Amino acid sequence: MRREVARGESPRESEALGLLGLARRAGAVVPGVDATRRSLGAGEVRLVLLARDASENQFKKVRSLIRSRGVPVRMVSARAALGRALGRSTLSMVGVTATSFAAQLLERLPANPSRAGGSTEGDRSQDERSADAGH
Repeated sequence: MRREVARGESPRESEALGLLGLARRAGAVVPGVDATRRSLGAGEVRLVLLARDASENQFKKVRSLIRSRGVPVRMVSARAALGRALGRSTLSMVGVTATSFAAQLLERLPANPSRAGGSTEGDRSQDERSADAGH
C-alpha cells in the first residue's frame, strides 16, 4: 500500500504509517492510550507508537508499564498522522501487538530515547532479550 508523504513525515515514517494501516487490518494494533495501557498490562504490546504532539500526561499513563515490560517506544510526527494511518481523526498512542509488525516498524522508525526514559534496553523486545539470554 502506497501512501502520500504528508507534511512533517519522512519517507520512512510514511512507509511505517502505511504498514501500521496493514497491522490495523490484521487486528495487530490497539488504538488509544487506554487500550494501549490495558494491553501493556496484559503483556500483549510489542511496540508503542507515540505522536510527538501528544501531551506528557498521555505518556505518563503508560510510562511505568513500558519500562517494566521493556517495550520499545517510537515517535511519529503528529496525532493526526497516527490517527489517519488507522482511519481515525487523531490518536496520541497506538500499541502494536504482533511481533512481526513491531519488528518491521522498529526498522523504519528511528529511536527517540528522551521521551521513553532514555533506556536503550527498552528499544529491544522481550523476545530479543530472551533470545540473547539463551531462553
